[in-house]
Amino acid sequence: MHTETDLETMILGPVLADRACGDCTVCCTVLAIDTQDFKKPAETPCAHRSAGGCDIYDMRPHICRTWFCAWRRVAAMPDAARPDRSGLLVSLNFVQKPQNCFEGVAINVRALAGSEAIQNGMAATVLDSVCDQLVPVWFSDGSKKMLMHPENDVARLVLSGDVAPAHLQDEVGAWRERYGVFAANV
Repeated sequence: MHTETDLETMILGPVLADRACGDCTVCCTVLAIDTQDFKKPAETPCAHRSAGGCDIYDMRPHICRTWFCAWRRVAAMPDAARPDRSGLLVSLNFVQKPQNCFEGVAINVRALAGSEAIQNGMAATVLDSVCDQLVPVWFSDGSKKMLMHPENDVARLVLSGDVAPAHLQDEVGAWRERYGVFAANV
């Protein structure tokens, strides 16, 4: 876990002092938790969740003390992107057995059930705020997911190993250099 926390800080940035969860409890329902000290299936409200937040906040499990959604870390995300306001939960995901090199460590923008984030433009705003570095970004509705960053032409070339055209060589090369280690393990 410590390595994941350090990686989250390196990729998303530190937890922002001026942002607090408040009464947002989206992660307390949406996420699956499977640690030694706490287990909860995905899409199931935590037994300690209440309308005002967490009933055991001062004694909450370690995972709950150390995990923060991207809204708490990415200053470029607007205040309206808080998960309970936007209908989007943005997090850094770690996949143990990735299907491709873009899944191992990636940012996931997940539209929550009933979210209007696509229609009202919040999804585009959030995606713009996280698609600015050499980190894969996926968009998901909880059942299907789509790679949003890098763009399709670049992703296809990185995955295939084909020679990139001149105008994409630098970008494809950068992605291959960073994610080639994951490609070798898939």
